[in-house]
Formats: sequence, C-alpha cells, structure tokens
Amino acid sequence: MDEKIYERLLKKKKELDSLRPLPKSALEKLKSQFAIELAYNSNGIEGNSLTLKETKLVIEEGITIKGKTLREHFEAINHQKAFEFLESIIKTNASITEDVIKNIHRIILTGVEDECVGRYRDVNVRILGVIKSPPRFEKIGQKMKEYEDYIKKNPEKLNVIEMAAAIHYKLVEIHPFIDGNGRASRLLMNLFLMRHGFPITIILKVERKKYYDTLKKADEGNLKPFIDFIAKNIERSLDLYLDSFKGGQGFISLAEASKDFSYSQEYLSLLARKGRIESVKLGRNWFIKKDAIERYIKTKKK
Repeated sequence: MDEKIYERLLKKKKELDSLRPLPKSALEKLKSQFAIELAYNSNGIEGNSLTLKETKLVIEEGITIKGKTLREHFEAINHQKAFEFLESIIKTNASITEDVIKNIHRIILTGVEDECVGRYRDVNVRILGVIKSPPRFEKIGQKMKEYEDYIKKNPEKLNVIEMAAAIHYKLVEIHPFIDGNGRASRLLMNLFLMRHGFPITIILKVERKKYYDTLKKADEGNLKPFIDFIAKNIERSLDLYLDSFKGGQGFISLAEASKDFSYSQEYLSLLARKGRIESVKLGRNWFIKKDAIERYIKTKKK
C-alpha cells in the first residue's frame, strides 16, 4: 500500500491511543451510531432501500417501516446482531475461525434465507460483471481451511491495513455462501480492525461503484487500489473519532459549511441525505469535510 497513507494512519491511530481511556458514555454513543451507519451502508450496498433514519428506527425502536419489505427489516436487525456478536468475539479474544465466519453468516441471513444460513454453497456460481469466477463448490471446504490458516499466519507479512483488506477480499473471492458474502466480509474486516484497536470502518453506500471497481482490479491481480480504498475508509473513521474526542480533524457542521460555500444548510442537508456528497451523520446532525464540497463543485462544473 501507499507508504505515506500507512504512516498517516499509524500517526492518527497513535494519536487516538494517546487519548485512551476514552470517555465511556461518549464512546458507547459513538460506537452505537457507527454500528447503525455500518448496517445502513453495508445493507445498502447490497440493495436494501432503508434510509439511515429508517435503519436506526428499525434497530433501536423495532418500528416497522411502511412500504419496506420484511427482508429489509430483518437485514437491518440481523446486521446489528452480527455486530454485537463481533464485540463478544473481541471480548473473549477468540480466533477468527470457520465457525466464527459461519456464525456471522447465520446471524446475517436468519429470517432472510433460512435454508442456507451458516452453510457453504453446494452449487457453482457466476457473479454478474465479475471477470474471475469463484471456485467450484467442491473446493469451498478446503479453500476456507486455507483462508482460516491465512488469517492466523499472515504468510505475506502484511501490515494491519493490508491484512484487513486481504481478509475482506479473499472471502469475497472464495464466495463461500450463496448470499451474504459481501456483508460477512465487511464484518470480518471490522472484527480484525477492531481487535487491533481501530474504530468501526464503514464502506459508504455512496461509494459503491468505486468499491466494486477496486474489487474488480483486485480480481485482475492488482490489490493495491482496494487496499488504498479500504485505508481511506479507515482514515475516515479515525478522523471522526479524533474529531469527537479531540476536535480539529476537518469535519464541520452543515451550518459551518454553509458560511464558507454558496450553498444553504438545507441544500447541503439534501445532498447528504441523497448520498450525493460524502458526509456522515452522528445523532441527528450531518457533518462534512470542506474538500468533499469542493469535489462536488468541481463535478458540477464538468
């Protein structure tokens, strides 16, 4: 991966570590908000149409959203349960094993596709738009044993960022399940990162195309763009944590942004809600970086 990016991430991680122990109540609130964002974005990448607000209502209050499918409700609830399972794994310091992976998958798809929860596929699959076909189903068992061994031994001596990206990519590459591989891989990546002291890392729904483009390049044999893409998302989370516990990392409120640009707070809020501009929502408030607005302005001028 890009050495400058890696050094910058380590510096920010060290800065965050220097603030530990973080205030417990504030940390739990932030972690809860991140977990909901993770569920919203990860499910959204796979086609779930719940908004961030609706995802929050379903998870926190058990509210049924009119016009949304039962599957979409289960996906939100299940993702939260899967995240809670990750936290239990971290607390017990258990290894990432095939059983852990199957349990994550079982939680994700319970009530959604009960016939295949926690079970490796027994059919061959071909993924639309992917140049590299997953291995035949007869090889899944062996491939997953090798995958578990790879995580334990890190034979390529990758750094923590590279390894997190590799854990994600290799599970997608094997595609061991009929459905739920993407969500499982993103959760496994987070399990690995959180175990190494990094905050929850979210791949944004709005960056779905870029995400798939870098996965495609990985399929072609070039993993670097995917690693750098993951690194960028890790940095985003580090920035948000530092912004919350220290301040000054570049995220500003929409009210502040409207003073520096020729957009009203309402218009910026609309862009954020529609996913047209990179932003994050903490509680009821949207936050944005100035460079995200500048990129949006440049795009509009083209």
